[in-house]
Amino acid sequence: MSDSTPVDPVEFTASDDSRQLLKQELAQRQAQLMQLTPANDPLERANVQYEIAEIMLELEEPGMREAAWGMTRESFEIYRDREYWEDAVRCCDVLFRCDLPASVPALGNGLWLAVTYPISPEVTIIMLNHLIDATPPKADGAAVAATVAHYIADLRLEGEKRDSMMFLTSAMLGKVAERHSNVNSQEAMNLWLNRLDLLDPKVFLPRLGQVIDAIVENQWWYDRDELRARLPVH
Repeated sequence: MSDSTPVDPVEFTASDDSRQLLKQELAQRQAQLMQLTPANDPLERANVQYEIAEIMLELEEPGMREAAWGMTRESFEIYRDREYWEDAVRCCDVLFRCDLPASVPALGNGLWLAVTYPISPEVTIIMLNHLIDATPPKADGAAVAATVAHYIADLRLEGEKRDSMMFLTSAMLGKVAERHSNVNSQEAMNLWLNRLDLLDPKVFLPRLGQVIDAIVENQWWYDRDELRARLPVH
């Protein structure tokens, strides 16, 4: 392309126009859902309901969070029963963002799956970041979550994607350390990691499990013992 080639202007979309587009998209998805019958693959219903819930959360109109919750919860069960773990975790992300009374246990259910199974590290880190945001600044739970995020990025990614994600998770960990204990130097960070026992996955992974247990409050949506028993290593 030569320097003289004109660049097409970026089309500005007013927020009212964006909402109108979202409403049109919602109407199309709802019409699609209405056409599904028991003869259709349940996964098709799960996918459409998940998409509707995402749009509803974006629109944030009265009653939409509750409607989004109901549809996403059903989608979660369809994905869970077929062991589509990443999709199940994505549903838990939506359920947490619904910001309803059961949203915190939903986060815990999603976190257990996201850490237990080798799903997309980006999705796992989003869930861990939700836990950080939901944890009081001085509580150790956020430090454990940020440490696990850094560990997952290192474990599940390679090359440039790994470097990029670990840069992000390092920043997450630094932010948590600063708000937890006013950590503002590498020396202080090393001391903090040692003091909170955040250097050994054999220590911090079980600690994350304890945090997840606490936020789920026995509202488990699957049998963890059965799933553990079927893991290649457990």
